[in-house]
Amino acid sequence: MKNHFFTSISILLLATMGTQKLTAQVPLLETGSVKPMPNEWVDKDTHHKVIKLTRTPGSNSSFYFHNNPFIENKMVYYNAVDSNRQIYTVDMTTLATEQITSKSTRIGGEIAAPKGHNVFYQSKDSVFCTNIDTKQTKLIFVFPEDYKGNISTLNANETILAGAKASDAQKEILKNYPEKSQFFNRIYDAHLPNDLFTIDIKTKTLKKIHTENTWLGHVQFSPTDPDILSFCHEGPWHKVDRIWIINLKTDSVRLMHKRTMDMEIAGHEFFATNGKAIWFDLQMPRGETFYLGTTDLYSLKERKYQMTRDEWSIHFNVSKKENMFCGDGGNDTQVAKAKDGMWIYLFKPNGDKFVSERLVNMKHHDYKLEPNVHFTPDEKWIVFRANFEGESNVYAVEIEKS
Repeated sequence: MKNHFFTSISILLLATMGTQKLTAQVPLLETGSVKPMPNEWVDKDTHHKVIKLTRTPGSNSSFYFHNNPFIENKMVYYNAVDSNRQIYTVDMTTLATEQITSKSTRIGGEIAAPKGHNVFYQSKDSVFCTNIDTKQTKLIFVFPEDYKGNISTLNANETILAGAKASDAQKEILKNYPEKSQFFNRIYDAHLPNDLFTIDIKTKTLKKIHTENTWLGHVQFSPTDPDILSFCHEGPWHKVDRIWIINLKTDSVRLMHKRTMDMEIAGHEFFATNGKAIWFDLQMPRGETFYLGTTDLYSLKERKYQMTRDEWSIHFNVSKKENMFCGDGGNDTQVAKAKDGMWIYLFKPNGDKFVSERLVNMKHHDYKLEPNVHFTPDEKWIVFRANFEGESNVYAVEIEKS
């Protein structure tokens, strides 16, 4: 990885300002108080600098919180104009953007491959790979008529894709009841068969690796071990033991957290960057006491850090040394019913609790769009998406206060 990653943004700004001080040039503003916002500003409530990373016309969105969007000094993101969603990159050195895909149909997948400088994605029944440097595109796999799955993750050595496949009956429920409030309990209660599958990129071979008569999802490979795959039992969190891993070599399946009380929930799980543990939102019970929990993959030892109701976040993420965490907050319609939770947060452990710092005031953001926070690889910034300007865009907030 390039040593100048993301510090180059500061260099770029300084280069445009001569010898004048940065704080004299970047306005102090309430985030989302004007439309459009400038490309850089300092949040007046937190005094942290915010930069708009995506400046392409249309709707811009970052990857889901547990999907890595970074390939060296570039961040991969989606841009959509008239519902035609394509993959772009933004260069963190220059903030220049490049369009990577040009499909005539909507694409999905959110898979960046840092080692090969590739992005993997799916368009209808076909899986493709495009190199972000050469723009060369390869067809990887076409799902057969009798097996329509969806890819969602790539293993650590970039040789195997994985995903989940629902039954036709389950897909019909989703088609007939498209709103989450309509389909969520219906699909869970149906207990229809679901598969986990892998696709070998070299041999183009599909393999069913696990089947259960329950809704499976949130499929993600370990960032370090190419044979460890995490998945979840979807459905109402207080009814499921949600977080599981499967070993591709042994086919063994193991539960990572067992609920211990009525109405306890654990979910929105993600791997530690070293692949040795899984972190998750833990509430004991639901909506009352809030933690970020973790389970060691090998010893199964658990830890948890408590936070306040307002500090609870829809999604969390963790730094490499596990000495910093970030969260995207939430409004009063979320499970925590927070009265003052609309912030991008930085957390640091202190004993068995989190000490928080507010980085961005999200009062003008509509939380129907989840911000999905990521640390940048140099861990000096936190990336998030927001719609406080009207259209969705991707931003970065500097951890060090301006």
